[in-house]
Amino acid sequence: MAVVEVPAGGAGARLPLVLLHAFPVSSAMWADQVAELSGLATVLTPDQRGFGGRPLGGDEPSLDHVADDVAALLDRDGLDDVVLGGLSMGGYVAMAFLRRHPGRVRALLLADTKATADPPPAHEKRLAMAERLDREGTSDVLVEAVLPGLTGATTARDRPEVSARVRAMVEAAPAAGAAWAQRAMAARPDSLGTLREVRVPTLVVRGDEDGLSSADDVAAMAAALPDGRLVTLPGAGHLSNLEVPGAFSRTVADFLAALATR
Repeated sequence: MAVVEVPAGGAGARLPLVLLHAFPVSSAMWADQVAELSGLATVLTPDQRGFGGRPLGGDEPSLDHVADDVAALLDRDGLDDVVLGGLSMGGYVAMAFLRRHPGRVRALLLADTKATADPPPAHEKRLAMAERLDREGTSDVLVEAVLPGLTGATTARDRPEVSARVRAMVEAAPAAGAAWAQRAMAARPDSLGTLREVRVPTLVVRGDEDGLSSADDVAAMAAALPDGRLVTLPGAGHLSNLEVPGAFSRTVADFLAALATR
């Protein structure tokens, strides 16, 4: 887990910002945001169990366990509430956290994710992938089936260094952790009702070339949120924070700055 602590402006206060990573990568995906947002916030980027060298443990697959892991991190660091952000799977974890620890979120960031549960075909595809990961014990299926959808057409064409970075992260994913995460995501409930009860400022972000979280998916989230704002980032796919890191970080920085004045 990367942690950066730099005093923010205005009376030396710090905004605690927790960023939850996507599947099947680790907290390393947030390196640009740790560097670019540390002047506004205390940035915490925990690895989900089974990723980034973190032990998987023996619990049955459930994003509720991951949400409770985040709560335990906040307890350890003495944080009563935080600005909670998640991208893709990290967004699913953030929504589970809202259900289980609603009073600990002072503002919310949901990026390239969706609030609906998997329809049956997607559910079965996740379980089949988990079985193959267990059987083969390598990340090959992730490179084959997941990697192509993680970035957009502009990145594939113009940003070979980003494509290579993402591929390396996917290849490093532990098979057991990825299988557990796939089963946990397959079991997640619909969260639109959860979002309708959110009473904190929320930023919703989507790369306009995201083929995994559709424009309709993201618009439904923004519409469900009583205090939600949707920003679309041009030229980015599913991992928008990696593909257009400057634009992503500026969008989050503007959100954090606005929070400081509320």
